[in-house]
Amino acid sequence: MAEEICTTGRRKAAVARVRITDGTGKITCNGLPFEEYFSFAALRGYICKPLAVAEKTGKVDVVATLTGGGKSGQAGALRLGLARAMVVMDEDLKPVMKKSGGLMTRDSREKERKKPGRPGARKRFQFSKR
Repeated sequence: MAEEICTTGRRKAAVARVRITDGTGKITCNGLPFEEYFSFAALRGYICKPLAVAEKTGKVDVVATLTGGGKSGQAGALRLGLARAMVVMDEDLKPVMKKSGGLMTRDSREKERKKPGRPGARKRFQFSKR
C-alpha cells in the first residue's frame, strides 16, 4: 500500500477526516499525538478496535482531522473513519468488521432540535391548574 487512503467518519455533530499510510503505528489527531488528544484510555481502546480487528496495529500511520462535537463524538467518528479505511485497504475485511461490534455502522443518533414554546426538545414548562 504505497498510496494514501482517505475516508470520512461521522458521529453526532463530529466529523473525522482520516488519512492512512504505511508506517510505524503513529496516530496524530489535529496535529497532536493520539495519547495527548484522547486522554482517556477507554476512548483510545474504543478507537483502536478497527486496527486490532484488521491486525494493522503498529503497521499504519494515521493522520486525522477532527471537527465538531465533543471528545466522545469525535472518538466515534474516528473509529468509523478507521474502519472504512481498513475496508478500502482490504475488501475482504468488510464482513469481519461488520460482525465485530458493528464497526461499519454509522451511529445515526443526532441531537433533537428544540421546539418553539418549550424549554428543550421535549421538556415542557410546569403545568399549573390555577
